[in-house]
This record gives sequence, C-alpha cells and structure tokens, in this order.
Amino acid sequence: MGRTGGETLEDRLLERQELFSLLGDLPDFSVPIKSKLQSEESHAGLRCQRWQIEFEGIEAVPILVTLPEGDGPFPVVLYNHAHGGNYAHGKEELLTGRAAILNPPYGQVLADLGIAAVAIDTFVFGERNHDNEAATFKRMLWNGQVMWGMMLFDNLRALDFIDEHPLLDHDRIATLGLSMGSTMAWWCAALDDRIKVCIDLCCLTDFHDLQETDGLNGHGVYYYIPNLLKEGWSTSRINAMIAPRARLALAGDLDPLTPTVGLERIDKHLKEVYAAHGKSECWKMLRYADIGHIETSEMRSEVLAFLEKFL
Repeated sequence: MGRTGGETLEDRLLERQELFSLLGDLPDFSVPIKSKLQSEESHAGLRCQRWQIEFEGIEAVPILVTLPEGDGPFPVVLYNHAHGGNYAHGKEELLTGRAAILNPPYGQVLADLGIAAVAIDTFVFGERNHDNEAATFKRMLWNGQVMWGMMLFDNLRALDFIDEHPLLDHDRIATLGLSMGSTMAWWCAALDDRIKVCIDLCCLTDFHDLQETDGLNGHGVYYYIPNLLKEGWSTSRINAMIAPRARLALAGDLDPLTPTVGLERIDKHLKEVYAAHGKSECWKMLRYADIGHIETSEMRSEVLAFLEKFL
C-alpha cells in the first residue's frame, strides 16, 4: 500500500526516482524548452493563444492557452484531455468539450473565475494524430520507451512552459482532467511538486481491482507500464506522493473503470496519509451512487469550489 505520509523529504524524492525509473528511457528534463507563439485568437469571446514547444522530445508539442480578461499573472490549470477513442480531438476539449463533460467547456468556465488553462495534445491525439496508438506503443517499447512515460514527460514539460509564460502564475498551478485526463492529473501531481492542486474526475482506478473485475480492456495500451505492480506500486501509493497538497477525487459508483472496492481502499489510505501530515482537509473523495463515467453538475460545482478554495 505504501507509506502513510510520515516519511522524510529524502524518502519522498527517492520514491519519486523509483517511479520515474519505470517510465522507460525519457528525454533529458534539463534541456531548455523553446517556445514559439503560433497565433492569438478569440474563441466565443475567450482569449486563446496557440504555441508550439520543442525540448528534444520525439516531436514538437502543440499547446493551447486560454486566458481570462486582465493583465495577469493568472492562476493556471494544466488541463488534461480525455481519450474516448476520439483521436482527432485532444486539447480542443478545453474549448469545445466532449459528451462526457458538461457544458460550458472548462476553458470558458475557468476564465470566468479568473483562471487560465494550458492543454497539450498528447501522443496520437489532435495535431499529433499521425500514427496509430497501438503502433506507437509498440514502436516506443522496441526503443526502450514507455508510451505513458513519454506522455507524462510532455505534460511535465508543459509545466516548464508555464514557468516561462509572463501571464501565468507558476506559484499557483492546478491540474485537472476526466478519464485519461484524470489519470494524467494524479500522475503529474505525484511526480512534480509545482502542482499545488490536483483534481481528477472518473478515473482514480485501483490497479488491482481493475484486474479483479476484468476491466483491463477499459484502458488503451498507453496505460500499461512494465513492472509497475511487480515493483510494489499501487494507485494509493502513487497518490500518497501528492500529500499534503490539495487533492479532490470524484467518481461514479457505476463506472466500470473505478471499481468501488478500490475507491474505498484508496480513500481509507489517503485519509491516513493526509491525517499524518496534519492536512486532513486537503483530501476529499466524493462518490455518486447512480453515476457512471461522466461529469455531473454536482461534480462541476465541487471542482470549481475546490479550485476557489485552494488555488
């Protein structure tokens, strides 16, 4: 299950290094990013910037930035798009939403609260949809890379972009997403302390209970990391690395990707972790009895209230 939150900073850093070591041959994090503004536009009254960043990864990464009115610097959400088999969509979810996410989309809703947002296209999505997901996974594996590790790498480099953007407040960064975006949110927060608030919707999946319920095919191949369970990692242990930072998890009890026994196990463990840090108020899980893999109005209200409180 992992530690209960009382470990030293050195222990935490070693644990993070151990987790990174399972993510394959990653590019060099120390290589400076090169950012280029592609365009500025207004989308339904919302200020948008489109950038491209390069950092010696496999390919350049397109970034979408949504901005509130004003001069900034603004608190910012690193927004992680979902999967859903819609490979053409990607980061545009921030502007146009998707069927599983309420309207209006988060770009506009966050801007109305004075919060900026940053979203990238992950591998094989959006502007990067020039290869098949399974083929990309196989090609990377042959070359010593793990697809999920490479996806995480790009998202963590987006934090470096936030650090450099003059309108974004790098001291007030949250991360948020649904489904694949949910998983991306809690992995990124576990691996980088620059993220101060982590919110996931509908994908705090307990690995072991996903196996027990025959739910492995609910995720694409991108999700699977060699030796993760063999080396003693669990969803609870990864999420414990986020403590004592603010953490909200929202799940439907009818969602096959989040078995309820696993949710109960994670909640129990993280309550212990946050209590050990003296920050019980910073961990919150809410479950909804008649809901599946979808955002509801109640969830949206909780997300916005949590951001207003902690960001």
